[in-house]
Amino acid sequence: MNKREVLIAVAPNGARLSRRDHAALPLTSGEIAETALSCAQAGAAMIHLHVRDDEGSHSLDPWRYEKAIAAVKRRVGDKMLIQVSSEGAGMFTADQQMAAVKALMPECVSLGLREYIKDVSAIETGARFLEVLYRNRTQVQYILYGPDDIHWYEHLCQQGIIPGETHMLLFVLGRYGKQASHPSQLAEYLEALERPSPWMVCAFGANELSVMEEAVRLGGHCRVGFENNLEVRPGITAADNAELVRSTADIVRESGNGIADAEAARRLFPK
Repeated sequence: MNKREVLIAVAPNGARLSRRDHAALPLTSGEIAETALSCAQAGAAMIHLHVRDDEGSHSLDPWRYEKAIAAVKRRVGDKMLIQVSSEGAGMFTADQQMAAVKALMPECVSLGLREYIKDVSAIETGARFLEVLYRNRTQVQYILYGPDDIHWYEHLCQQGIIPGETHMLLFVLGRYGKQASHPSQLAEYLEALERPSPWMVCAFGANELSVMEEAVRLGGHCRVGFENNLEVRPGITAADNAELVRSTADIVRESGNGIADAEAARRLFPK
């Protein structure tokens, strides 16, 4: 096996959980920044950033993102690639999501593909939005929730709707409160993927680390954290996000691979 650098990303809070779910869930900019530092020290070179409003609810406010990004940079410098979430979470429309992203114009953003181009009726608007990001050289990660989404992604690439030849992808295994992930599901995603786009996986539930082990074996990258899972092993709650990152880093090292730093993380996003 050829040794490679595996990117570990951390998604420390998400849009839905609260401190009732875990006392160490970071919500404020300061807490997110401290979490970024501990996770960077544990092996994460990328943070998937969600922000909350004053009541703790999911927000896409560009000002709140700017504040959180600045706080993270003060703690970790250039040691992490900062990716903002544009998730609607049932609270924001596609138009509102696009407006928020264009107002912020972040270095890196994740886009749920079906949130922006759900079907042929949304292609024209979605294509214009993606072209804006492409011209801005924003690093985009496309979130795909199953083989059907991958087929849709491939179709949009073939039609030139999604600019560029390859893209960083995120495969989501499992769902909020409905379906736990399992490593065997990953094969279905890879069977549907035609172009050689780099990919990462996140996984709901206590099988998260088993999924990461399979992802590393199959050539992918890893995203872990409290957004999707609170358990370091089934039945054993993680102390914090950094524990999940450390456990993932151990998996990468045991596989004989290296751990990507922030510079390598940026190179993984096709230009």
